[in-house]
Amino acid sequence: MSIWWSLQLRRDASSVPLARRLLLGAMETAGVDADISHELSVALSEACANAVQHGGDRSQFYRVTASIHGDMCRIEVTDSGPGFPPDAPALPAGQADREHGRGMRLIEALSDRVRFANQPGSGGAVVSFDKILKWREDALLHAS
Repeated sequence: MSIWWSLQLRRDASSVPLARRLLLGAMETAGVDADISHELSVALSEACANAVQHGGDRSQFYRVTASIHGDMCRIEVTDSGPGFPPDAPALPAGQADREHGRGMRLIEALSDRVRFANQPGSGGAVVSFDKILKWREDALLHAS
């Protein structure tokens, strides 16, 4: 079974815990293991905080899209800001020791696959990450 959902959220700090709670509720209802759900929610919080902080002046909103296909969850956070610098690597060496950039490292550590890119044409950052799910025994979505 597969599900997906998409949210448009205001670029305001109060939207970050809202996105996190919505994801945790969906994961709980689906039957995803609590540790995996927590890791996904922390990664989502970091990606949303980045969109709120760096989302630019073109839009007061950012988008979160999440999907579950089989045992894989993919989450994508898209904003309308300037995006990532075109010539800079997404995670420069030594970045984890700086004031900024720790969130991207955390997303990378909590995910099985992560991509940092820019939206084609219109600009804006896209942070996308995948996580292999583990299921509780009473899971609604997992076909044993």
